[in-house]
Amino acid sequence: MVLIKTQRDTLLAPLQSVSGIVEKRHTLPILSNVLLEKKGENLTLLATDIEIQITTSTSGAAGDGDGAVTVGARKLQDILRSLPDSAEVSLILEEKRLQVRAGKSRFSLQTLPADDFPRMTVTENDLKKFTVTQKQFRQLLAQTQYSMAAQDVRYYLNGLLLLVDGSELRAVATDGHRLAYASMPLEAELPRQELILPRKTVLELNRLLADNDEPLSIEMSPNQIRFQFGHIVLVSKLIDGKFPDYERVIPATLKNIVSLNRAALLQSMVRAAILTNEKFRGVRLVLSDGSLKIMAANAEQEEALEEIEVDYHGDTLDVGFNVGYLLDVLNNTSVENIEWGFNDANSSALLTVPGNDRFKYVVMPMRI
Repeated sequence: MVLIKTQRDTLLAPLQSVSGIVEKRHTLPILSNVLLEKKGENLTLLATDIEIQITTSTSGAAGDGDGAVTVGARKLQDILRSLPDSAEVSLILEEKRLQVRAGKSRFSLQTLPADDFPRMTVTENDLKKFTVTQKQFRQLLAQTQYSMAAQDVRYYLNGLLLLVDGSELRAVATDGHRLAYASMPLEAELPRQELILPRKTVLELNRLLADNDEPLSIEMSPNQIRFQFGHIVLVSKLIDGKFPDYERVIPATLKNIVSLNRAALLQSMVRAAILTNEKFRGVRLVLSDGSLKIMAANAEQEEALEEIEVDYHGDTLDVGFNVGYLLDVLNNTSVENIEWGFNDANSSALLTVPGNDRFKYVVMPMRI
């Protein structure tokens, strides 16, 4: 039976949308597969790793009838990618095999029963729902996600806090050494709710969301969240844990503040970072009247010195930072100037955007 007959890109584009979460080696072999379901000319693709599920649909899939099958997601994607752009592809179901045909190319793939494919369902009652644009939410993630921990034993740090409070949505991420905070207004008025998105969910959303004003619907329940945008529905479990009190981490008062050109600071940091110690990546910053010096050295006694003229007349400061933490914030903000506020060499610094209290970045100093 010819299950699907369509253009290569009609199949490849939705497959790429869902296959990002597929684990290459999973204890359940079926989780390495993608579920293809065809009804009429509509084709639905579904992938899951038990924690996240992504569904997408496309039209224009001709064939002999309706049916469903699961097949290796990465293998099918690699085959389609390697075919010519204009290729017409047929997927033919023969007992426990799926034949992929295009021109004179033939591939025979193993399948597993569609009925065995696990699905995540969202309990529809007690859902809190609001809508933002894809661009707004993507910017919120971009301003904070780089501060998430990767494999911390404090599992609640391996994710991103989403906090809805009235008509405001906040995102916070921290790995214990730095913290990024961003917020945006909502058109809805919602009761306060905190939830922690897993790291993998955040990275997938950042990959899939478009930089446009198309709507993104977000539905939250106590243990799940659902995102709907374009032809994509992403359902994710939440991290069960208590996120640290981020408000205590953000310095309330600052003795000294200096405004810096973001691009000039970024370029100086990139150059100084070349000669930092590969393990600790420390840079020394010396701020004095009219000048910011950025210094780095490594185990081979190699040294870098950068100097930037600044409009500053306050206490002299000599402090060390992990240059990676500073590069992250400078690369993920697109403003012209950035403000750096501090109290002394032993307390955390606060980086903000002038005239904008919706973004804050706290970074702890390090001994060099």
